[in-house]
Amino acid sequence: MWVSLSIEAEGCLLKRILVVDGGSLHAQEVARQVRKMGVYSEIVPAAAAEQALHNQPSGVLLVGMVSPRIEQVVAHMSVPVMSLDDGSVSDSVLESFLSQACGSERDWNMDSFLAAAVERIKAQVGSGRAICGLSGGVDSAVAAVLVHRAIGDQLTCIYVDHGLMRAGESEQVVATFQGRFGIPLVHVQAQERFLQKLAGVEDPEQKRKIIGIEFIRVFEEEAAKLGDAAYLVQGTVYPDVLESGMAPGTLVKSHHNVGGLPEDLGFELVEPLATLFKDEVRELGEKLGLPREIVWRHPFPGPGLGVRCLGEVTKEKLEILRKADAIVREELHRSGWYDKIWQAAVILTNMRAVGVQRGARTYDYVLGLRFVSSTDGMTAEWVRVPYELLESISGRLLEEVDGVGRVVYDISPKPPATIEWE
Repeated sequence: MWVSLSIEAEGCLLKRILVVDGGSLHAQEVARQVRKMGVYSEIVPAAAAEQALHNQPSGVLLVGMVSPRIEQVVAHMSVPVMSLDDGSVSDSVLESFLSQACGSERDWNMDSFLAAAVERIKAQVGSGRAICGLSGGVDSAVAAVLVHRAIGDQLTCIYVDHGLMRAGESEQVVATFQGRFGIPLVHVQAQERFLQKLAGVEDPEQKRKIIGIEFIRVFEEEAAKLGDAAYLVQGTVYPDVLESGMAPGTLVKSHHNVGGLPEDLGFELVEPLATLFKDEVRELGEKLGLPREIVWRHPFPGPGLGVRCLGEVTKEKLEILRKADAIVREELHRSGWYDKIWQAAVILTNMRAVGVQRGARTYDYVLGLRFVSSTDGMTAEWVRVPYELLESISGRLLEEVDGVGRVVYDISPKPPATIEWE
């Protein structure tokens, strides 16, 4: 079942361009291109397009191959329609199309979004209380500060230290939100609890769902202590929604905050970023006054190191991965490459390889490095970092991290490969 994510600003529905994705690799790029021209765009898979078209968009872009049935439906619509078989379009051609569809109206920008989002949050929550699950990433941080601007101390943030965070991150999250923003924050120590739930589990989809459900259970327990919190704020962003499947057969992977939620969820969700791409979230974060080290930090999956530790998650493997990740980040900052990379993932594979160290045979883990460039996470290219940097990183990992015996570099683009390995 497809659900529209169309939004309103000051009571008026924004002009909306519907991007029908017929299996193209470029639908997301087209949608972002439209938004950069000041018009709200929404992506829908071709399998769900007929239902979406009933909501009468201002214009329709058919990207890739769509069925004759969809082409027949749009042919009878009284809105501009353009087909992009190869998925690319020049700014001039797109501007001409948008002028036909929307005239001179260009009402999509982060200033108008911020004002409208605050009003929507106030209307949804009213006089109620909300809790927000902070993950330490930019999405949940922006969501928390945005909701706090709307409802103030009606919001309590909950930071669950599930033992799956990177080195030093828990301390940074607590200090930032309690000190800089003065947002009420509950810090929950739950490392052993999550490890017990994940014991023996190797399937990545199952791990994601276990982590997502356990998060909710912790929130429910903390909400009960607060007494009357009925709303759960999440940093769900548009790529999460798209990858979790908006129609049958479109699932890429379940995100812990979308497909991983339990059916008996006891909260009403507040997801103010669900229509935004990652670059838009960062822009909004800057407008909200978040520090650069949070706004521009590399994306980090909600399930944390749980999905960068392939196979069963154990305390021993997490310690190896945490130390390795810290070294990689340190080397990237030292070399000036951290800000040139959109995301640097360190993956502890479940594979071991024979090696030799200090004259003795070893049989240690293979560690994967995945450095990618992207704008919104929907597509990505691997980064051509200097060999000297890879050599420096590899040398330190093999020398300083017990349990790592081999380092490999991932050169797969997205698609076909996702950014995370699980």
